[in-house]
Amino acid sequence: MVLENSYEPCDFVLFGTLGDLSRRKLLPSLYQLEKADLMHPDTTIVGVARQDMSLDDYIEEVHTNLVKFGEKDLCQATWERMKARLHYACVDMKDVDSYCVLDDHVDPSRTMVCYLATPPAIYGDICRGLHSCKIIDSSVRVVLEKPIGHDLESSKVINEQVAEYFDEKQIYRIDHYLGKETVLNLVSLRFANSIFATNWDHNCIDHVQISVAESVGIEGRWGYFDDAGQMRDMVQNHLLQILSLVAMEPPTTLDADSIRDEKLKVLKALRPINASNISESIVRGQYTAGFVKGEEVPGYLEEEGANTQSKTETFVAIKAEIDNWRWAGVPFYLRTGKRMPNKVSEVVIYFKRQPHNLFGDSFKNLPPNKLVIRLQPDEGVEITVMNKVPGLTNSGSMDLQKSKLNLSFSEAFADERIPDAYEKLLLEVMLGNQALFVRRDEIEQAWTWVDSILEAWKSSSEPPEPYQAGTWGPVDSIGLLARANRSWYESKTVKKK
Repeated sequence: MVLENSYEPCDFVLFGTLGDLSRRKLLPSLYQLEKADLMHPDTTIVGVARQDMSLDDYIEEVHTNLVKFGEKDLCQATWERMKARLHYACVDMKDVDSYCVLDDHVDPSRTMVCYLATPPAIYGDICRGLHSCKIIDSSVRVVLEKPIGHDLESSKVINEQVAEYFDEKQIYRIDHYLGKETVLNLVSLRFANSIFATNWDHNCIDHVQISVAESVGIEGRWGYFDDAGQMRDMVQNHLLQILSLVAMEPPTTLDADSIRDEKLKVLKALRPINASNISESIVRGQYTAGFVKGEEVPGYLEEEGANTQSKTETFVAIKAEIDNWRWAGVPFYLRTGKRMPNKVSEVVIYFKRQPHNLFGDSFKNLPPNKLVIRLQPDEGVEITVMNKVPGLTNSGSMDLQKSKLNLSFSEAFADERIPDAYEKLLLEVMLGNQALFVRRDEIEQAWTWVDSILEAWKSSSEPPEPYQAGTWGPVDSIGLLARANRSWYESKTVKKK
């Protein structure tokens, strides 16, 4: 899934360079690529925003944000190299005539990468502006941030606006979860290890759990979040992308389309959830006032600017079924919510129990083996197995206990810095590798599945179930698994050394 670094120079044009995403993630990631010597010496970084400012002021702004959101002690040599790459262009992104200023900052002999860290509503405006100044050719790459639309139809509109000027092979739709080391490791874990590759189906696996929990609330984004909700904000992209990587068939090769073809097949095989089966398949919730990590926090309807009649969900738990040969009868439980006890993202594979227990005298009910893939905060892989308790006994029985084989990335690779997901994705864009980016048909198939759920909620008068901030969601989310004598995996976050 990784191409050799060709070290071809590019003009990295960052639209929305003064926005929150750029300040917190993109510019610090570019700094880390600079520090790792992974950018061609002739590559430039062109910041684009509406504000009228000098290059010196922009350089100072970038430096401030790198210290605030990246490394407090910047490597001076790295910063000097990065500073020399910086350009700034003042562009009114809705005025096609203002884009001509980019002619002074980009070189036709270099590949241009346009990162649109802007609201999706103006993706079309930016593409038109780039077209108007005649700097688009077949080598230009454009990166689109999520969310791409709020349903299937709006997604099609945005994609069509971009497709008018860019071919699909030029478009990089970003989901930062696909850049996480442990998400990338799913492919190698599954297909490079026969112990998993030959046991990865309904014959050996009982069920799968995918959880993405956030301890924060809406963080002042009421206007955006109340319109989106947890289903659009998290399930439609992050959770379905993880699910498709866990469940996909082996790709023929590791090239972009081979991987994305298999992910698309999974999305197409998802059993529809609609008004006829939503009550037994989904629980949605909305947090009320409570305590998170000892701090008192308000309920969703008490947040600043809140609409007290809102029915927007801040929690979703789903029992998803994949109707194909590999996964027949194996439920995938998805769970995501805000104001949970901890910030944690993980995939838990529950294998089937042993059909016969030889150790009933010492362990009445043998628990299933579990494979836990931790995406955050402590990236790693953990396997729960049964092991004999060391020692002598006169009972003739063999005492067992559960043991964990734990591969913590921070411990196993103590001398290696684990890169941020955006660092990996920005590098892959510069290399021209689309394997870690989402194709248009994936986006639209995910929206097709999600839209039927949203439509069922819309036609129902049932409000989301309340759950207290600092808990793991509504009580009924427990029942979603308990009906099949299962329970949610209780995550215990591990502090990094």
